[in-house]
Amino acid sequence: MAKSQNKLSAEQQEELLNTLMARFEKNKNRHPNADWKKLKDKLDANPDKLWVLHEMEITGGEPDVVAYDKKSDEYLFFDCATESPKGRRSLCYDRQAWEARKADKPQNTAVDLARTIGIDLLDEEQYRYLQSLGDFDLKTSSWLKTPDAIRKLKGAIFGDKRYDHIFIYHNGAESYYAARGFRGSVKV
Repeated sequence: MAKSQNKLSAEQQEELLNTLMARFEKNKNRHPNADWKKLKDKLDANPDKLWVLHEMEITGGEPDVVAYDKKSDEYLFFDCATESPKGRRSLCYDRQAWEARKADKPQNTAVDLARTIGIDLLDEEQYRYLQSLGDFDLKTSSWLKTPDAIRKLKGAIFGDKRYDHIFIYHNGAESYYAARGFRGSVKV
């Protein structure tokens, strides 16, 4: 996608900022030391990051701040939708897995779509941290950034929460399910 197309109209920008502010205020437990005014100033100064947050939002991610790094002055956003984002489901893990499928290929892959949006897949540690902030993926599951050693053996990992416990599982990377998507992160 050409860079010039990755620009929000003033109306879209205002709508997104209002959505992010409302979510930020509603979920202060996720970011007790973050300041909305400072964050908004950063977002206003980084339209490329605002575009990424817009893409996260329109695919159902409900991005919200989950951490602030004072040293680097960066805010960390995760997809905080209760279930795996609706606009990012039914995807196999990556392009290699997609190409390995003989039939019934999904429309895209988690890794490719994350790259298009401009986010990183959550890894296992980040996923566990997200789960410490609330209950996520009680009915769905989310692909996670898979360690190279597992991926070399044609596998991939995903997580969910059932029975009040976080589970990290494995699957063939070429598999895909209607209830499995992926969650991402971006720093601003």
